[in-house]
Amino acid sequence: MLRTNVDKLVKISVMGEVSSPIFSRPYRISADGVPMVLPSVGGITYNIRVGDPATGWVADHVEPGVSIMNKEKNERFPMGPNMALNILACVGNEAVVVSGDAKGEKGVVTGKHGGIEHVLVDFQPETMEKLLIGDKVLIKAFGLGLKLLDFPDIKVMNMDPRFLEAINPQPVGDKLEVPVTHIIPAAVMGSGLGAEQTYSGDYDIQLFDESVKREYGLEDLRLGDLVAIQDADHSYGRIFRKGAVSIGIVVHCDCVVSGHGPGVTTLFTSRKGKIVPRIDPNANIAKLLKLRSDL
Repeated sequence: MLRTNVDKLVKISVMGEVSSPIFSRPYRISADGVPMVLPSVGGITYNIRVGDPATGWVADHVEPGVSIMNKEKNERFPMGPNMALNILACVGNEAVVVSGDAKGEKGVVTGKHGGIEHVLVDFQPETMEKLLIGDKVLIKAFGLGLKLLDFPDIKVMNMDPRFLEAINPQPVGDKLEVPVTHIIPAAVMGSGLGAEQTYSGDYDIQLFDESVKREYGLEDLRLGDLVAIQDADHSYGRIFRKGAVSIGIVVHCDCVVSGHGPGVTTLFTSRKGKIVPRIDPNANIAKLLKLRSDL
């Protein structure tokens, strides 16, 4: 067992509501210059969950499962309640529906989507059939501030301690071996690069170069996959740093817009390269937390 500071972490309530799908404009211009009208962010996505392909859908930025946000207004900090939801909620946290026909049903936080600032929650299909736009979802947020006491050169973020336990990273000397489905070069990372913090949001894997997709086997990326990004330091925002390694989880589907692609929310980072990725096709949250029986 890895030694952590789990006994010092704060568990605190955050609330969101099922968010409506949003269009800022009908058309998106693809990287090939083609105007397209496609499903995008928000809502209840009935037929796409973690464990499903992140590519191949007739869609742009579609979020798996249920998208939630906090629409409460704070006079001093207008976006403060939703920012709190996005920063405090951690991947692996339990989510409970507290209003509507699905009241009492439980799900799991699977990621965070920057820009739109949604928290993404996986529910069972029968629960999603009961949910409505506006239904309230409670998360007992737990995990912010989690540390690996014997690995000071590795930062952990956005992760429930029980998800860390499910991932089961293994010590290898002063490094930590973490299972991932893919290893990705920092050169193909796009939207979200340069953000000043990585405790919310994501950044995108660009899949426009077919030769890179083939070289790194990115055609079969799945939502919920753990992936390693080489030469990426997420210690204080997202930057290129030779030798650094970051691990994240794929949180939303592929995109047609330049600079975008399947999004990745950060889980681990080491600017000194103290993370060793190990390829494991089962390194997906749907399998690790047994969210689906059909995988």
